[in-house]
Amino acid sequence: MRAAAVVGAVAVVGGLAACSAETDKPGDDDALTSIRFVQEWPVPDGFWIPWVVAKDQGFYEDAGLDVDIMTPPNVAATMQYLGTDEADIAFTTSVDIVTARSQGVPVVGIGAYGTSNNWGLMSKTSEPIDPADLEGKLVGTYNDAWSNAQLSMMLASVGKTISDVTLVTADSSTVPLLVEDQVDVITGITNAEGSELESLGVTDYSIAYSKDFGAPDAPVLMLAANEEWLSDNTEAAQSFMEATIKGLNYARNNPEEAIQIFMDTYPDAQTLEFTQLQWDATAALFGEEGEEVTAANLEQSAEVWQNLVDVSVEFDLIDEAIPVEELFTNEALKK
Repeated sequence: MRAAAVVGAVAVVGGLAACSAETDKPGDDDALTSIRFVQEWPVPDGFWIPWVVAKDQGFYEDAGLDVDIMTPPNVAATMQYLGTDEADIAFTTSVDIVTARSQGVPVVGIGAYGTSNNWGLMSKTSEPIDPADLEGKLVGTYNDAWSNAQLSMMLASVGKTISDVTLVTADSSTVPLLVEDQVDVITGITNAEGSELESLGVTDYSIAYSKDFGAPDAPVLMLAANEEWLSDNTEAAQSFMEATIKGLNYARNNPEEAIQIFMDTYPDAQTLEFTQLQWDATAALFGEEGEEVTAANLEQSAEVWQNLVDVSVEFDLIDEAIPVEELFTNEALKK
């Protein structure tokens, strides 16, 4: 998964202590509360559309917020920024929260971005590939712990291991490897690699989901906060989530306008066709077209986080289990 390339990079953060950001409180002389919101990737992508729209439409300002959507210099910077006094909220991955927390970084999940695990193995076959048939095959993937763990889970479910396949590592995207027939399958998620494949005219691909072969059905992408900042800025966090959900619903109800807002904001980030496909796939993660997304759709559960912790220990993403109550809070969704 492209977005999961940040996994493992949090080691450089170590045990750095975070400092609470000094922000104006809503209502203080009508000043806006500043929120520094760091992203998961150094290049803007369609995942960002809800908050790009929320900012463009004035939803954050109406909520008393001045949100700075920060593009990190590299994939390692997201957790570095959130774990120190460089960001207040982040768009990241669930496993990044687990690995960062295991290293003492004060980060906590505040909202799920989607309802299920949409990671899998993509192939140019009419039917999803059976992991049992991967022995001796070439697998295009990324050099990150989570991709390796998900693939390991899938293979373990059919009695095989990573050593039974040949990994071909991609620097930025696995898609060219599959398009150019350099590999048999690639790893990725529906609204990143899947959308990229479709934008390149590869519409006959299929996907075998890891959740169907032993991996936890945990949302890949998450919104997270610096725990120390959150404790001092609960009201601001609640206002942020409320306005973000408003932006999400606006974008789902007005996709063409939302996509154009993103393209106008980041004209050189990616093609219009890719953005359209990516937003279609991302919007679908929140339910059927026309359904209103509420705070309940972003709530996290202890059961899902426990499953993620268990597999993170089993596949050596972390050294020992973490109490799930340290990993998430739904407090920011209670306004």
